[in-house]
Amino acid sequence: MVRPRRRDRHGRGLRGRLVPPGVPLYRSRAQQFDDMVLEAVARLEPRWETELSSVEFAVQEVPDADTIGEDEGVPLARIVSGSPDTSDPGNPATGPRIVLYRRPLMARAEDEDELSELIFDVVVEEFAEILGVDPDVIDPGYGEMLARGDDPRRPGDYPPGSPSGQIAS
Repeated sequence: MVRPRRRDRHGRGLRGRLVPPGVPLYRSRAQQFDDMVLEAVARLEPRWETELSSVEFAVQEVPDADTIGEDEGVPLARIVSGSPDTSDPGNPATGPRIVLYRRPLMARAEDEDELSELIFDVVVEEFAEILGVDPDVIDPGYGEMLARGDDPRRPGDYPPGSPSGQIAS
């Protein structure tokens, strides 16, 4: 009969969690990034709730190799168009999807506040493209980072040969 192990081999007991669940360190960087995306969408919901109801949001670590052009920079997000066809029950209709790329966005922000604003601006840009309107229509405060000169997407901020921070459509 095998007895359950109650202590490690040094007699100090089993190791518990290092950080309690209520502390911010408990969440991984990916989970914190997902929360920032949800916060950006929540900022748009009061005004655009009906339009947002058909849009899906997704987070991917990095863009697929087939989405990056040879002479373009690394995209920060992209739009995957939905399928409006409802005739095939095996392939139901879906709305458009905005896919944000976590690592390129994180690489362009210096701190958490800047990352949050960058995520919001990218969500506004992609959502505006889906609706076919100017980003200023979606969010009248759009581009505040641009106006202050804090835009992390400026191509001049990057050394030659590095991604230029272009946003893919």
